[in-house]
Amino acid sequence: MINRKVPAVTFKTRVRDETIEGPNPFRWQDVTTDDLFEGKKVVLFSLPGAFTPTCSTYQLPDFEKLAEDFRSKGVDEIYCISVNDAFVMNAWAKTQNISNIKVIPDGSAEFTRKMGMLVSKDNLGFGLRSWRYAAYVDDGVVKGWFEEPGFSDNCETDPYGESSPQTLLAKLDDLLEAKQAA
Repeated sequence: MINRKVPAVTFKTRVRDETIEGPNPFRWQDVTTDDLFEGKKVVLFSLPGAFTPTCSTYQLPDFEKLAEDFRSKGVDEIYCISVNDAFVMNAWAKTQNISNIKVIPDGSAEFTRKMGMLVSKDNLGFGLRSWRYAAYVDDGVVKGWFEEPGFSDNCETDPYGESSPQTLLAKLDDLLEAKQAA
């Protein structure tokens, strides 16, 4: 994964549009990986699903809490991606009071599949989902990779630690120093 460019994908997102009246002032907007990653230093983390226990209790809230620590190290954006649609991702971000993380819907799992992180979670009734991982991406190129151990279909456990924001913060200085030395 290191030194690999993120796959070219167009995400189907829903964005607030003040010109739309009524109870649902949102419109569809295509967002490409170039829009998200080009010219930016990004922390990307992926997880099995919105509203799931580990994702909602630890991973997303901890990235939110530590967002300023990442920014102080030069990270421009933090993205959370999941094989969920835009409606689910937006609702989840709202219930979690997220303001520092951009949630990215990968509803048809195209990005996740092209990253090689698509797994079956039929044992939980989820269908196809993302394996839990995180990456440090500089100008669209993966420079740091943090994958949970045990990558497999229908994994009986839900490993979490390698892709935690605490782990990334601890290793981010090394990644940045390696870039400066290169």
